Amino acid sequence: MQNKPAVPVAILVRVSTAKQETARQVSELRAYADSKGYTVVEICEEQGISGRADESERHGLKRVEELATEGKVKKVLVHEVSRLARKNSIVHRFVEHLEELGVSLYWHAQGVETLMASGKRNPAASIMLALLAEMARNEVETLSTRIKSGLEEAKRKGRTLGRPEGTTLKRSDFLAKHPDIVRLLNSGQSVRNAAKISGKGNSTVQRVKIAMTL
Repeated sequence: MQNKPAVPVAILVRVSTAKQETARQVSELRAYADSKGYTVVEICEEQGISGRADESERHGLKRVEELATEGKVKKVLVHEVSRLARKNSIVHRFVEHLEELGVSLYWHAQGVETLMASGKRNPAASIMLALLAEMARNEVETLSTRIKSGLEEAKRKGRTLGRPEGTTLKRSDFLAKHPDIVRLLNSGQSVRNAAKISGKGNSTVQRVKIAMTL
């Protein structure tokens, strides 16, 4: 009996700052690909690219679409929907383009694919994608609102406002770059646990914690 050829896939990873690493995303997605017998054609990496960036800045997304258009991949693997973008318009256009090309998107956090084995759209995935894309967008807006409110309260209390030690970003921009850490710390996680869960360094988490208290 002849073996089926391995499914060619592209891995897409993104981090918002140059100091963050994509290693964890790549490692987990490679392990998944290996477990399925897929062939990883290319890893498309975006380092220091905000999820709110315009499509013109998203070289990783463009490269994935090129591979899909050229018929070089049949699946695209991402760690979670927010790694695609934090703009609904970009997420939906990207996924729709892949579907038109017969390429399925798999996101690891929920273990869901946009296309079924038959090649037809997965209805459950479509609903979940819309929900997760909206959550990713709303997470940034909610964080921005909380930061502004916190800064106003700090000013009323006469606290000195500046940039977190070790970063050249404005405090609001710095915190907006790390919504996952902010969420973990707000939920009561320790610096060590937040670093482990988010896959980011202890020093980064510590700077976020300091920024949140100022």
